[in-house]
Amino acid sequence: MKTTAITRRLDGLGGAKWELHLKARKMIAAGADIVEMTIGEPDVPTPAALMDTAVAAMRAGRTGYSDGRGEDNLRAALAERYTATTGRDFAPDNFMCFPGTQTALYAVMMGVAEAGDEVLVGDPMYATYEGVVRASGAGMVPVPLRPEHGFRMQAADLAARITPRSRAILLTSPHNPTGSILTAADIEAIGELALKHDLWIISDEVYEQLVFDGSTFVSPLSNAAIADRVIAVSSISKSHAAPGFRSGWCVASTAFCDALLPLSETMLFGNQPFIADMTEQAVREGSPVAKGMRTRYAARAAKLDQCLTQETQLTVHQPEAGMFAMINVASTGLDGQAYAEHLLEHGGVAVMPGTSFGTTMSDWVRVALTIDDGDFDRAIQRIVLHANTLQRNAA
Repeated sequence: MKTTAITRRLDGLGGAKWELHLKARKMIAAGADIVEMTIGEPDVPTPAALMDTAVAAMRAGRTGYSDGRGEDNLRAALAERYTATTGRDFAPDNFMCFPGTQTALYAVMMGVAEAGDEVLVGDPMYATYEGVVRASGAGMVPVPLRPEHGFRMQAADLAARITPRSRAILLTSPHNPTGSILTAADIEAIGELALKHDLWIISDEVYEQLVFDGSTFVSPLSNAAIADRVIAVSSISKSHAAPGFRSGWCVASTAFCDALLPLSETMLFGNQPFIADMTEQAVREGSPVAKGMRTRYAARAAKLDQCLTQETQLTVHQPEAGMFAMINVASTGLDGQAYAEHLLEHGGVAVMPGTSFGTTMSDWVRVALTIDDGDFDRAIQRIVLHANTLQRNAA
């Protein structure tokens, strides 16, 4: 039977990008010795105090319907947090709560773009971005993020791709997969283009609390000149090691949130009250696990860079934040897809091909920094042995 246009627009996206990861999982289930570095989940459990709050809230009867915007207590906590961190005044009506950043991003995209429009997105990008853009009916316009610029979006590259159909710029900072962070100057230059061409700026900030020492996060929300056109999305999934609780939000002008409310009410009615209570605690008290994650991920990225630089011809892009590092594998003579497949079959390590995240990363693979130190060291040893074997065979 016939399905709708949206299913055809999304055909080939989603699970298709994770074929190598799924293949690795099947090999592991069959008994193969594989070190899995494909996906990034926090390497610690959700803090017990947050789970206790959620359980207590359920037992207290916080299991009914929510408001379409989200629970008042959570939105008040978010308003206080963003007022403190951005230097601007936010009120509860500047927030809408959703089940995770992904749902927030989907709803926001439906609110800013439609058929015939274009959305500018940095390439490489998080694997679901193309899907959320296509779902709206808009076309995605990739903007190359170049390694010589630290994989930060450059206003000149953006300007070259703006057309009369452009409606929004989708930013990720800190960035997945590269771990780059936009500077205040980057944001100012991008903001000037948004003002000139009347574009929305959507800012995915889910890795904000996983910034490594020596780097600084700046949100477009802090720039008063573009305040009314910035919509930020985030969640507690990464910062509080709580991805399964699906608790996120968007922050924007009151006018935008008012306009988006009927869509939110059509999709759902806010997040679950007991999860909202847990999230309020997370927002007000901060994360007891983020500092440890930052420290471990930064140390693993530095070790990866040191070992591969000293012992192979592979090169590592050192991330400034997040859960991942990118490895350039061009020296092996294989592209990223072929390298990832060969490494899985002959090296016993599962990594993600760079092309899962965009067309510009054909010579790259992404590795997760979230596996424990013992497995991480084993993975490095296997990557070194595999790379050197490839080099000898090519000689």
